[in-house]
Amino acid sequence: MRDRRRPGAAPRERRARVIPLSSLPEIEAVLNGASALLLCLGYRFIRRKRVAAHRACMLLAFLASTLFLAAYLVYHAHKGSMPFRGTGWLRAVYFTILISHTVLAVAIVPLVLVTLARALRGRFDRHAAIARVTLPLWLYVSVTGVVVYLMLYRLPRP
Repeated sequence: MRDRRRPGAAPRERRARVIPLSSLPEIEAVLNGASALLLCLGYRFIRRKRVAAHRACMLLAFLASTLFLAAYLVYHAHKGSMPFRGTGWLRAVYFTILISHTVLAVAIVPLVLVTLARALRGRFDRHAAIARVTLPLWLYVSVTGVVVYLMLYRLPRP
C-alpha cells in the first residue's frame, strides 16, 4: 500500500503506540483513584435505588481494578519493586499503610469476584450481604493504592 500523502513513495511503517513502563505506576494510581470514585458513586446510586447506575459504576470499578492489576503485574515483572526512601516516622507510616494495603489487596480479589458473581446471577440478597464487607475493603485498597503511589513516587527525596 502506497502512502497517499507522498505519491510514489514507499509505504510507511505503522508503529504501535506503546505505553512506556515508566508510565505504569502513574496509570495504576489513576486506575485506583477511578475505582475508588466509582465505588463511592455506585454505593450512592444503590442507596437511592438507582440499580442500573449502580451496576454500571460497579462494573466500571471492577474493570478499573482489573486493568490496575494487569498494569501492576507487568510493571513489577519488568522493573521489580521500588524501595521507599523516606526516613523516620514517615517510614513507619509508609510501611503500616503498605502492609495493610497488601494484605487486604490479596483478600479483596476473591471477595470482589464472589460479590460480582452473586449480583450477575441475580442473588441480590446474598450479594448485598457480602457487599457490606467487600465495599469498605475494596475502597480502602483503592485509596491506599493511591497513597502508596504518592509516597513512593511523588514525595520529595531525602
